This record gives sequence, structure tokens and C-alpha cells, in this order.
Amino acid sequence: MSVPATLSTPHPPQQASYTPLGGARALLFCRERECLLEGPANTGKSYSGLWKMHLAALKYPGMHGLLLRKTLVSLKASTLVTFRERVLGPNSPVKFWTARGDESAHYAYPNGSKIYVGGMDKAAKIMSTEYDLVLWDEATDGAVEEWEALQTRLRYGVMPYQQAIAACNPNAPTHWINQRANQGLMTRILSRHEDNPTVTADYLAMLQRLTGVRRARLYEGKWQAAEGAVYEDSWDANRNVIDRFTIPNDWPRFLSVDFGYNHPFVCLWWAMDHDGRLYCYREIYRTNRIVEDHARIIKEVSRWGKQGGDPYPRAIICDHDAEDRATLERHLQLMTLPAKKSVSDGLQAVAARLRPAGDGKARLFYFRDTLPPGEVDPILRDRRLPACTIEEYDSYVWRKKSDGSYDEEPNKDLDHGMDASRYMVSDRDLIAGFPTRGPRLF
Repeated sequence: MSVPATLSTPHPPQQASYTPLGGARALLFCRERECLLEGPANTGKSYSGLWKMHLAALKYPGMHGLLLRKTLVSLKASTLVTFRERVLGPNSPVKFWTARGDESAHYAYPNGSKIYVGGMDKAAKIMSTEYDLVLWDEATDGAVEEWEALQTRLRYGVMPYQQAIAACNPNAPTHWINQRANQGLMTRILSRHEDNPTVTADYLAMLQRLTGVRRARLYEGKWQAAEGAVYEDSWDANRNVIDRFTIPNDWPRFLSVDFGYNHPFVCLWWAMDHDGRLYCYREIYRTNRIVEDHARIIKEVSRWGKQGGDPYPRAIICDHDAEDRATLERHLQLMTLPAKKSVSDGLQAVAARLRPAGDGKARLFYFRDTLPPGEVDPILRDRRLPACTIEEYDSYVWRKKSDGSYDEEPNKDLDHGMDASRYMVSDRDLIAGFPTRGPRLF
């Protein structure tokens, strides 16, 4: 793409402009069919990918592009906000059209170009359209089969080349994206903090203070596995994290709660199928909010007793803080139960459920979009700390002794969703008889 060093769109003077540096500039000129743009947090990966998409739409009238994340909800909450506010700007003639008939939601350009938006959780419409350029933001959330399926849709033919871009932070070295790039199937472009002139010293200092695998990936930009991960041999995001489906009303429901204020308060909603498998389908994972406010939100999103709401829970299993339990009970008007807090047997029970059982299926799952709209904790996101339970798994490691060996207890730094998950599994698998809860629940 022949573009000057400083790029701007032919819109009014107040329209955003862009000066690509380093990996961002390399991306603009890359024409390879599969491209990986990787690097630490806040190097401008998504931003540069969005600018390439926008500039291609301007340069090649009638082209088709696709902005993609694993879920449409996450795309709307992050990538599209950046595209709308920081790339298009307030005076852009580009118009957004919601889905109509067989056509997906898209941005329509005056020259006939269209940039479609979608999530792989709603793949049917995505796969019914042909594209010239695809940008998958946070591509590590996806599966190799989904990426390969996308390649079959790169055939619209308006642009002189077709390309799929995967933008992401590094993950485990065994991740399929890293393996695919190592095999030469994807062109790897490195994005670094010096490519982003807006990154601040304070932000870099915060990333530098991260520890373990999170520091390696988000500050140093390394594809690194978590050393001493508690669930290393049992957790597999490709197996245990699943797309949302409609849960039958006759599946029993449960809540498990780990209290916190400065550290996250975690409430997990669970459904149990007729074979005893557990599905975490909703959660609150939030700091700096008092218990009574959490209770109000729990009631609002659960909608117990209302048309289309959740069935009442069979049990609400809580951390042992007496004052917080009493507050939660008073505002929910439901009783709670103290969790079985023994750690070793609880960890073993969770690990057993994460692994495939005799029928080849795991018995513990999480929906990938568990957080309700507007419930992403901005403090945790800004600090690059886990903001939902599934993000804890890679950072949940055994505590190290002074001699470098591992203790038999996990590190307590990032364990809030892990504890709430363990409470649920322990209540189901380790309490004899799993009694039906008494009428005081209601």
C-alpha cells in the first residue's frame, strides 16, 4: 500500500490522523495472506490494524473488510469503540448499518466499500460473505479451525491481495498461532512499546511490576507458559471455555461467592445438566464495590421470579466472612451456605472435572462471555490483571519456597475466581450426599 509516513483520511481537518511506526508501519505494507501482529500490551496493535482496514477501504472502492473477535459482545465493547472514536472520528461520512436480512452489520463508505463486524460466536453470517481483508483482534481467543475456515472467505477480489491479520498479545508457546508462525504459515510482525508514542512511563512501570507469566507476555512480549501452573495438566481453554447456549430451565442453578473489596468480589452463576456437568454462565468480578451493591446487581441480572429470568438457585455457596454473608443474605433475601474451604482435595476435584471424563467430555465449563454488559472492571483492565475467572487460570500457580521448589499451596495473588470455582465443585463433589437445601433458601 503506497502511503506517506503520516497518514490522514480525506475528511475534514479535525478527522484523526495516524503516523505508523515500527511494526505498525510494517503491517501497512505487508501483503502476505496470513499475518500475525504480536506484541506486549498497549503497543498499538489493534489501532494499527484498524487503520490498515480503514485506509484499504478508502483506497480500494467496493472492497469488503471484516472486523472480528471471538464474541460480538467483546468486539462492540472494545475494538469498535476504538474504530469509531479514534479512527473514523466524529465527522466521518462513513455510516454504520445494523444487520438487515441476510447482510451482517457493517460500516458503509461513500465509495462503496464495506467493513463488516462480527464475532465467531455468531459465525453463520460471517462465513456467508467474501472478504478482501480480515482483522481478528485478540486472535488467541480463537481456534485454528476457525482461522482456517476464514481463509476460505478471502476471495472477494476487489483489492490486489487478500489478507487475514491476527492481532494479539503473546500466549503460551504451544498456542496454535505461535506454532503456525513458527512453521512459516503466517508472517510474524513484532509490535513494541516504542511503536506507540502515546504509551506513558506510568503505564510501562505498571506493566513492569507484573509478575510471572503475565509480565513475560504483557511487558516483555514473550510467548511463555506459566511456570508451576496449578491446573497445567487439566485446564484447556479450547475444551473448557465454550460458546453460550440457551440453558434449559430444568437444569438446577447455583451461585458461588468469594468476597472482596480491594481484591475482586467474585460471584459465579452455575447450571448443572442432567449428567452432573457444571457450566458457569455468568459472573461478577469487580473491585471497589460494597456487598449490598453487588446484591442489587445479582438480583437485577438474575431476574428471579420474572418472565425469562433465572430459576431460583438451589444453593448460594459463600466464603466464610460472617458479616459479608449476613449482608448478602439480607439484601438478596435468600440464605447462603458456608463453602467447604479445604484446598488440596478441592483442587483435585476441580482438576478432575476440567479433564475429559470417560465419555470424552469435561465436566466443568465456562461460557466465554460470562461478564454482563458494563461489568468489566476498568481498574483491573487498566492494570492488566485478570478481569474474569477464565483469565486467572494461566496465572494460578503454586507458591514458591525460598529454595525455588514449589509449596503444596497455590499462590494467593490471583485466586478469586479460582476460589469461587473450587467452592462450587467442592460443594457438589466433596460434601457427602449433596443434600437438597432447606426451605429457608426461598
